Amino acid sequence: MLASLFQNISPIDQSITTPHVLVVLPKLDKLPKKYSIPGEESLSKLLLRRNMELADLDVTPVSANLPNGELCAWVMLDTEKSVFEQQTCLRKAIKLLLSENPDEIHIAVYGTLQQKRNFAEQVVYTVWVNGAVLPVRKKKPLRKPLAKIFLYGYKDADNFFMQRALAEGNLLARGLTALPANELTPLTYRQQIKKLAENEGWKYQEFDFNKLKEMGAGAFVAVAQGSDTEDAAIVHLQHNCKPSTQNKNIAIVGKGICFDTGGYNIKPARYMQGMHEDMNGSAVALGILLAATRAEIPVIIDCWLAIAQNHISPRAYKQNDIISALNGLSIEIVHTDAEGRMVLADTLTLATKQKPDLIIDFATLTGSMKTALGSRYSGVFSNQANLCQKAILAGSRSGERVCAFPMDADYEESLESDIADIKQCELDGEFDHILAACFLKRFINNTPWLHMDLSASSHKDGLGAINSEITGFGVSWAIEFLRNIE
Repeated sequence: MLASLFQNISPIDQSITTPHVLVVLPKLDKLPKKYSIPGEESLSKLLLRRNMELADLDVTPVSANLPNGELCAWVMLDTEKSVFEQQTCLRKAIKLLLSENPDEIHIAVYGTLQQKRNFAEQVVYTVWVNGAVLPVRKKKPLRKPLAKIFLYGYKDADNFFMQRALAEGNLLARGLTALPANELTPLTYRQQIKKLAENEGWKYQEFDFNKLKEMGAGAFVAVAQGSDTEDAAIVHLQHNCKPSTQNKNIAIVGKGICFDTGGYNIKPARYMQGMHEDMNGSAVALGILLAATRAEIPVIIDCWLAIAQNHISPRAYKQNDIISALNGLSIEIVHTDAEGRMVLADTLTLATKQKPDLIIDFATLTGSMKTALGSRYSGVFSNQANLCQKAILAGSRSGERVCAFPMDADYEESLESDIADIKQCELDGEFDHILAACFLKRFINNTPWLHMDLSASSHKDGLGAINSEITGFGVSWAIEFLRNIE
């Protein structure tokens, strides 16, 4: 539940007393006389003690107790810096206040009208996504959700309509990803999605295990058949925006492996830890759909979720199996821990049959992408160079940064098989993120396509605007991308 937002266009001044205050300033070397900020004297003394300049607040926010006991944090935003850097600075400032579990935060923004608008939009979003609490199962949770936000210095005509939509989408993605695997099974996940679809007015359709087997979706079935219960499915959701001749039809595809043991090529404990988060791509897809619905983005979205588990059983698929995918391609299985591309293959085939204008898929797909980029960026691939350029621009504008990778035809030589149409992967995984993209490309039938490998789905101590390890990366990026689609 997002905090209520109350606005006041009057400037906040030192007579305002409230337990937790955040002051957001433009980049300055000296405070103008027209500014009367809370705790100005305390700030001056604090900076002097720390041997800091006022302008240092655009890198290192600070906080101090004011004479009446209030905790005040001060931060500067340098609009010459990237959105990511500004978001990071805001997150650090807000964390100084949230560490005390406040019921409410009072925010004051300063600067020109354009600066105050920019600062207000960023800080409202950042407080919303960090003021909420992700699911925990402790008797005494360490944090409680923020109840109220008070904003001074700027009034938004739309009451931060877009920022609320983005925050709700991000929180949905993070909340689902945080759930333990014994709670979020493929069956319970499908039940949650169906309830969400009813609440949001989305069309709901699912292709269960038996239906997919009957259809010949052998790639998906190969992975799903190893689970104890055959509760896996491909779920299809559709949101129809207000009709227009300009509406684009976009397919969003998400990998939803609720737990990944690695199958017969079982992961060691170190790498199996956290594999309940392997459904993050599907959670991000759902978050995008929710945000697009709430923000009334003028695109028709078909959302396809590949929901299964990768377990070990007498029925589980294994190395050297030959699998027939839904599009008729035969696949030589090389490594059972490359299950994500298998479930996505048939899901992409289903999405392609609807003839969308563009397919975007999201998946925590390869360890080699995290080796290549770390967890600060996610990697993108496309079959059209201009889409990669637009993806990078959307990353810059949203603060969710992406890096484009090559997918030239000669890479596909590594997937040539002597006994099937294509190999699933190679045993050597140095550039597996590229091979995974080359593999998926075989299932899109030349539809314009973007593939995002979510190496930034989790990052210790938070990333950009997000303070939790689970980042929800991809929701803000996608909405920025879709808002500017032509």
